[in-house]
Amino acid sequence: MSVFTFGETVLALRGSGPLRLGGTLDVAVTGAESNVATGLARLGHEVRWAGAVGADEAGELVLRTLRAEGVDVQAASVDEGAPTGLVLLEPRQPGRTRSHPYRAGSAASRIRACAIAEAFTAAPPALLHLTGITPALGRSAQSAACLALQLASEHSAMACLDVNHRPELWSSAEAAQVLREWAPRADILFATEDELALCLPEGSPDDTWQRAEELLALGVGEVVVKPGAAGATVYAAGARPHRPARAIRSPDAACADDAFVAGYLSGLLDGAATADRLDRATAAEASAAASPGGWEGTPTRAELALLTG
Repeated sequence: MSVFTFGETVLALRGSGPLRLGGTLDVAVTGAESNVATGLARLGHEVRWAGAVGADEAGELVLRTLRAEGVDVQAASVDEGAPTGLVLLEPRQPGRTRSHPYRAGSAASRIRACAIAEAFTAAPPALLHLTGITPALGRSAQSAACLALQLASEHSAMACLDVNHRPELWSSAEAAQVLREWAPRADILFATEDELALCLPEGSPDDTWQRAEELLALGVGEVVVKPGAAGATVYAAGARPHRPARAIRSPDAACADDAFVAGYLSGLLDGAATADRLDRATAAEASAAASPGGWEGTPTRAELALLTG
């Protein structure tokens, strides 16, 4: 198994405009970790997703969708006592979508650490992928993620952490309390420029380069600043490749971050140089941003060759 990940995948209802005005809703599934899993599976990598869903139709759709995309869901659990999470998505402007989550008490928030341990040790992966969303769901989910980090260290698996701060789930102060402990244990840290501060002690510098250097000094292997107006940059020992932002005509550019992460990790798993990983990441991000949704536009390996060729 190349990659192991878990987190909340929810039923997504996407409106065509302001929800208060009514109208139709498109049904899909989305979740940062499963979006990355789908992206990696499309690029030819073995991925196991071990999240939890409710014993409901939404949970069936989640598992069916991931199976169809080639993601291993054998370790996923079905919670008879809690529902699959729900999110209403409200496109407001090109590249901007407002999210209304209904996740309190969801199956994913109650995922058990012992279930994650069993799934992880059954087939120890080369890489563990976590996000800052999972610990925001509740104590049980946070404990499971902490144990996964510990298991990654014990089994010599690389640990990847995508900060992915969601202020609708927890405050910056709450997030920082967890992320400042987790970040130094990450071989690869993904974050936007603003999210870097959540991983550092109070009083850290405002400059992005200085923040990245401080994180490297704390033990982070690579700091990958995700695409923004200035583009994307990787900070690592002896390397600092940068790629400008691509011109994207996008219904919802924010949903392409997970494709960026999948592209970068794909290059890492293939043994590509840092600059080449960044090229693959930005190509995957541009492809995904051309379609609505969190993963639908993520490229396959063959499509990626066309984008980067």
